[in-house]
Amino acid sequence: MANPVISNPGTPASNESPESFKDVLSQFEKSHAAKRVEGGQGREGTVIAVNAEAVVLDIGFKTEGILPLTEFKCGETAKPGDKLFVTIKGRDPEGYYELTRGKAARPTDWAALEKAFAEKTPIVGTVTAVVKGGLSVDVGVRAFMPASRSGARDAAEMEKLVEQEIRCRIIKLDAVDEDVVVDRRAIAEDEERAVKDRRYSEVKEGDTVSGTVRSLTDYGAFVDIGGVDALLHVADISWSRVSKPADVLAPGQEIEVRVLKVDPAQRRISVGLKQLQPHPWDAVPEKYKAGDRIRGTITRVVEFGAFVELELGIEGLIHVSEMSWAKKIRRADDIVKPGETVETIILGVNAAERRISLGLKQTLGDPWAEVPQKFAVGSQIEGPVVSITKFGAFVQLSEGVEGMIHVSDMSAEKRINHPQDMLKVGQSVKAQVLEVDLEKRRLRLGMKQLVPTSIEEYIAEHKAGDVVTGRVIEVSDKNLRVELGEGLQATCRVAAQSPAKEETQSASKADLSSLSSMLQARWKGGTGGVAPKPEAVAAGQVRSFRITKLDPAARKIDLELA
Repeated sequence: MANPVISNPGTPASNESPESFKDVLSQFEKSHAAKRVEGGQGREGTVIAVNAEAVVLDIGFKTEGILPLTEFKCGETAKPGDKLFVTIKGRDPEGYYELTRGKAARPTDWAALEKAFAEKTPIVGTVTAVVKGGLSVDVGVRAFMPASRSGARDAAEMEKLVEQEIRCRIIKLDAVDEDVVVDRRAIAEDEERAVKDRRYSEVKEGDTVSGTVRSLTDYGAFVDIGGVDALLHVADISWSRVSKPADVLAPGQEIEVRVLKVDPAQRRISVGLKQLQPHPWDAVPEKYKAGDRIRGTITRVVEFGAFVELELGIEGLIHVSEMSWAKKIRRADDIVKPGETVETIILGVNAAERRISLGLKQTLGDPWAEVPQKFAVGSQIEGPVVSITKFGAFVQLSEGVEGMIHVSDMSAEKRINHPQDMLKVGQSVKAQVLEVDLEKRRLRLGMKQLVPTSIEEYIAEHKAGDVVTGRVIEVSDKNLRVELGEGLQATCRVAAQSPAKEETQSASKADLSSLSSMLQARWKGGTGGVAPKPEAVAAGQVRSFRITKLDPAARKIDLELA
């Protein structure tokens, strides 16, 4: 007995034919086929627009696909209407399909897997689950992808990959154990490398490009200029001195830079920020002149001087020799410190070498300008000894003015071997100005010139015509050399005479004794007690002489026999 057909009350009897069910099944299969296409099957697209970063293609879906320009080789272009074979990678946050020109297919059998492994070609797989140490991926067979090769930064990103189709590469294939290991990160690295290679070939020295500050270091900043990092050195950030890049830049900041150097072999690009601004030194010759008084800030101090920032990117140098009139500066930091504001005088400008020489002491006036009037030759000075050398001593006459006493001008009574034998630093001395050389800024002094000598006293106390007593110490054909006192000698002219008998040694000694007592009582008086004139003059005799000439300048006394 045939079972009756039972229908649901209130439900119309089904009149669907087998053909209508077949249509539904066909539509279901087509929709799933389309989903597979979205996940990685290659297809042809038509270019509908080109912008600065990507090409927009019609790939037969309701939403267009985006193909980055980095997918094109150097020199290759695209225009609306062109046909391109592309592969769908996924969708971006705005819903557009992300496209690549790299071919990738879902393996259909084990032979396809072996071929992809041998040729290292990308394949398409579906992440099915997060497992211990990585991800499980369906590539026709179950494959394992280590977490380190997934491209995900953490567990949360790995979870987001589940049920997603990905492009990967087989890095291990064991047919016996059916052990397959895939790598997604290698594909991303290859694409990134291709982008960088293209960028290195596109960027040219002298180009102005936009970039984003990615990171900062003590020596500069790394700037992303479209897929590659370029180094912005701290010296190329600003024309003024920058101590730390962080003082001027911040990560994420958008900037424009000038490409300074491209080294594709080393994969290095150097860029500059200051090069987009006019060089401040271009206006220096018209703006700064020698003799100008100008204020600035000490930026750094070195042993030989200090650098002063006059304006942004313009620095001048104060040499240690231009810091003080009063003392010799050995280290610049004894006078100025970084950060101080100082007033200086421009001594010289060399725009070609980008150098400005500055003077600090010149703002106080030149103390040597009044030296010829204040310390004329022949005048007497008094001051402290400030330093002693092997050849003399330096005496401070006023602020910034020193004079030197040479060792030979220290004493007339004795020979000085070293200035320290007579003087000490800090000792106050009196001296006479002997010479002034304003051009060389030298002032020569003498101490012995202020100490009266016996001949000066003798000349001061006598006059021409005085008759004095002296001892003959040397006889020549025309002159006699006569000793008038200790260390005091004179010259006596005589007419030609017959040779005289030499006195004996005992007579000479007697005469010396007689001279000593006679000079003791009479040499300053100049009169009386004149011995009778003998017929001949001989060495050792004590005789009377008349002064014929006194020459104070030459310190010379001329006599004649009285």
